[in-house]
Amino acid sequence: MIKGGTDVLLDTATLVSFAGLITLPFLLVVPLPNAASWPYILASLTLHGAYYFLMINAYRTGDLSLVYPLMRGVAPLITAVLGIFWLRELPAPLSWLGMLMISFGVIALAMRPAGNTPVLAGHGRAVAFALANAGVIACYTIVDGTGARLAGDPWAYIAWLFVLDAVPFALYMLATQRRAFVAALVERRRNGVIGGALSAIAYAISVWAMTKAPVALVASLRETSVLFATLLGAYLLKEKLTPRRWAGVAAVLLGVVALKVT
Repeated sequence: MIKGGTDVLLDTATLVSFAGLITLPFLLVVPLPNAASWPYILASLTLHGAYYFLMINAYRTGDLSLVYPLMRGVAPLITAVLGIFWLRELPAPLSWLGMLMISFGVIALAMRPAGNTPVLAGHGRAVAFALANAGVIACYTIVDGTGARLAGDPWAYIAWLFVLDAVPFALYMLATQRRAFVAALVERRRNGVIGGALSAIAYAISVWAMTKAPVALVASLRETSVLFATLLGAYLLKEKLTPRRWAGVAAVLLGVVALKVT
């Protein structure tokens, strides 16, 4: 929805704002997160701000099927390394194999479709934004996994995170592009509700899963969404698929199998 829209910043702000509005009623039924989790919520808000900035610029400068796989493909490996030091979670050898296959498969999906031209050729700026965002994704994944575990109730952490996440972005848009932002909330409300709900549900499931399983494994499995993003990019945005990208799909699926049998 963001890449296919007319203004990446407005579309992102609309989705984030609606995700916060959709989550707001849940604050009435979930408890307050434990005090120990609030520093992680605040850290996550800062990291998500950086994520939106980098994502917007990546989408502005590169194809969805280039920047999205790079952002999502590198992040799980960074998450796994951070998880060793921060969470003391050391994946088993087969888990490492599965995560590597998923990441390499996702990166293969990001290779340019023409000949043997490497991914960096002619798209250095988009790639730089995407790779920087991979580091940010890894950081907020570790932060949210830790915060949700300390919250007492992971759904409380999730609800407060989404509501508070929407506030600074909405205030920024009201301060800088008030008329355009309000118009976007009205005119794009259907996409805002659908996209905001999908975004909230998807990440809520991921954060909840990180309280039940090692963060690195959840992060890797979450990035299999790139398979759907690649197909959506091909069929909705007319972005070209190649045999190399289909090989990436196969690698991702085999990586999922490896994680499943761990």
